[in-house]
Amino acid sequence: MSQASLGIPIFDLVIIVIYMLGILAIGVLSTRGLGRTASGYFLAGRSLRWGMVGSAMFAANISTIHLVGLAASGYSDGLVWGNFEWMATFTLVLLGLVFAPFYFRSRISTLPEFLEKRYGPGARVMLAFMAILAALFIHIGMSLYAGAAVFRQFFGIDVVTSIVIISLVTGIYTILGGLKAVVVTEAIQSVILILGAVIVTAFAVLALPSHGIHTLAEFKAAVKPDQLSMLQTRSAAGLNWYAIFLGYPILGIWYWCTDQTIVQRVLGSRTEKDAQHGALFAGLLKILPVFILVFPGVVGYVLFRDVIGADPNQTLPVLLVRLIPTGLKGVIAAGLLAALMSTIAAALNSSATLVAVDIVKRVKPETSDRAQVRIGQISTIVVMLLAMAWSTQGGRYSSIFEAINTIASYLAPPITAVFLWGVFWKRGTRQAALTTLVAGFLIGVVSFLIDLPVFGTEKVIAHGLGIPFMMQAWWMFCLCSVIFIVVSLLTPRPDPEKVAALTWKSPAAVLAHGRIQGLSDPRVLAGGLLALLTVLYIIFR
Repeated sequence: MSQASLGIPIFDLVIIVIYMLGILAIGVLSTRGLGRTASGYFLAGRSLRWGMVGSAMFAANISTIHLVGLAASGYSDGLVWGNFEWMATFTLVLLGLVFAPFYFRSRISTLPEFLEKRYGPGARVMLAFMAILAALFIHIGMSLYAGAAVFRQFFGIDVVTSIVIISLVTGIYTILGGLKAVVVTEAIQSVILILGAVIVTAFAVLALPSHGIHTLAEFKAAVKPDQLSMLQTRSAAGLNWYAIFLGYPILGIWYWCTDQTIVQRVLGSRTEKDAQHGALFAGLLKILPVFILVFPGVVGYVLFRDVIGADPNQTLPVLLVRLIPTGLKGVIAAGLLAALMSTIAAALNSSATLVAVDIVKRVKPETSDRAQVRIGQISTIVVMLLAMAWSTQGGRYSSIFEAINTIASYLAPPITAVFLWGVFWKRGTRQAALTTLVAGFLIGVVSFLIDLPVFGTEKVIAHGLGIPFMMQAWWMFCLCSVIFIVVSLLTPRPDPEKVAALTWKSPAAVLAHGRIQGLSDPRVLAGGLLALLTVLYIIFR
């Protein structure tokens, strides 16, 4: 593929190279004095303020998969895929109000450590194992594949070469700098990727008049039926409104409230209020992608459906090549890199933390801080190499964005069940938690192998039984909840004093505890965020 056919001038390539070198330098230099201790390396010395916490969570989440996949989804199905963004706001409110207070007060370093405090060591080890698999298969592996596919389309670079280059640059500052390097670079990258997405959206909208679209009515007439609707009764993608409202919270609570890759930023917060405000700020930022990532795909359908045709993954590349002038292409490509590198770096750092703190430190409690950091650095390399190998399997899925959520639907239900019941039901026992995690994980593995499919070509559950992945997540959560409740009632009641500091007295206590401390109170901010979300759903229903 030639440079001319791609429309990527040398000037844009120079911008991209300068960006990668700049991020590498910033990441390495941002951690002077912090990386010597385990707390400094894994939790940034617990020094993060709410703005950095929120923007880093957003950047860790928004990957190349989102930038390319959501544009493709907007082109093919419309705004309905934006529910994965707006429903994330709801689960981030849960993180800020329900989970963050316990996480911060208990001074944990990892989410498995919280499960040990609530249930015992068995649940901690099992969750750490599942979290490492999630980082490997979802956060890193699929992101590498998405990034390599994009850069092959833009620059004609071989997929394996792209994976190696991206892995080297991201791995270096993650291994050397730890969480502080990851968060500092994420804060910069979140600005760049939002800027890039806004530029694409603006140029796409400004191009509408030249294609005969001058009014909102003309635009609505040019799109597919329901392409501008967030809530659909019938969806070819399996995203009916009830599947979204039942299935997404299962995936969302796992991802936003219990996954080390995301929540590690909350654990590194300076104060409890920074932890809560950071989560809510990330929830506010998650409203943006519908307008700057999904909507451009809808506009792409109106402008270039004759060019894009039946390959929706070409939506973003076509918009870039056809609409964006020289110079800005480099900025946007840097945004793609920013999204990719921030997601991979976040997952690598969380994997290092899980291995060093939850596995090695438990087996050998005498392990020094210096040894923990070294073990974390080595495990980062190992996880990256394994993820690079798995990333070559990304082509087995029709949509990369669907792939990450489908894989999550097999992993999330038991974890969500154990955490939710754990903070709201004092009767939940350690035996129930371990049984639920192990049983849920084994059922998830079988479902994954059947629907990949490893054997044959038929996706038995999704296509044969007609159960889309979102509803699979819901029914699996129900099954895991039954297992948890039954085993809890059949095993000895936990010590009330031990669980009192780790559970809410009742769901109402989340809102009713203590006096409201002005407009900055997390409950007030959360209420405003949910009100905004409700208004948006009414407008775009």
